[in-house]
Amino acid sequence: MAKNKLNSRIFKDRIFVSILLLIGCICALPLVLILFFIVKQGINSISLQFLTHLPKPVGEKGGGVLNAIVGSLMLISMAAVISIPIGILGGIYLSEKKGTKIANLARSSAEILQGIPSIVIGIIAYLWIVKPMGHFSALSGGIALGFMMLPVILRTTEETLNLIPNSIKEASLALGVPYYKTILRIILPCGISGIMSGIIISLARVAGETAPLLFTAFGNPYLNTNINRPVQSLPLIIFNYATSPYDDWKQQAWGASFVLLSFILIISVVAKFVTRRWRVQF
Repeated sequence: MAKNKLNSRIFKDRIFVSILLLIGCICALPLVLILFFIVKQGINSISLQFLTHLPKPVGEKGGGVLNAIVGSLMLISMAAVISIPIGILGGIYLSEKKGTKIANLARSSAEILQGIPSIVIGIIAYLWIVKPMGHFSALSGGIALGFMMLPVILRTTEETLNLIPNSIKEASLALGVPYYKTILRIILPCGISGIMSGIIISLARVAGETAPLLFTAFGNPYLNTNINRPVQSLPLIIFNYATSPYDDWKQQAWGASFVLLSFILIISVVAKFVTRRWRVQF
């Protein structure tokens, strides 16, 4: 009798594990199919000319997306410079001052900001930045993307730091280490893995955003490195080319999609390397 019960439990356990495995495969299947289709369609467009040349006028074959690559790097860099320091410092404050009114207000504001549609953020950036400046610019696009990155980094930093045992901070303070050094040299390194994950998630989110850039960076058929002028970006060029009636442009849109996907994967690999190198065990 006991043996039958044991066999029944083992059988049920294997069934449950099999169901979980099946659900995991089903969840991963859409991602695998999307990656496969983008690689299959876009790899044929990738060449040295595609990566190092500017787009050509309608009717001329060839050309590249150099201006979009440079523009995307500019926009993401500006967004990161704006949002990462503020997000990490804000996350530290929320973690250290959990029950204060200001912390609760900031936490609620971040959650609301995270749920605002990207096109609405683009319109707000247009009204607050583009109209007063009198022209579209990379700066306004970077600020708009920074708004979108900020709540993700802030909330991820807070949740990561909340998981670190208070005994670590108490031990550091008991040894006479100043409070700011305890936070910067003890607490933050302990949570670097989670913080970097939040940064990567936010970068991946804004790297493919198109709607805010339509109202801010606007696009530029030429190569531009001036943050006060409009710039092209990979999401914008994908949108413009994919909706065009020209087959050559549609093929280049697949190539640009492949470049954008590769860029996000490279960021993820670099982040994994950094987190493994600086991860602190406790």
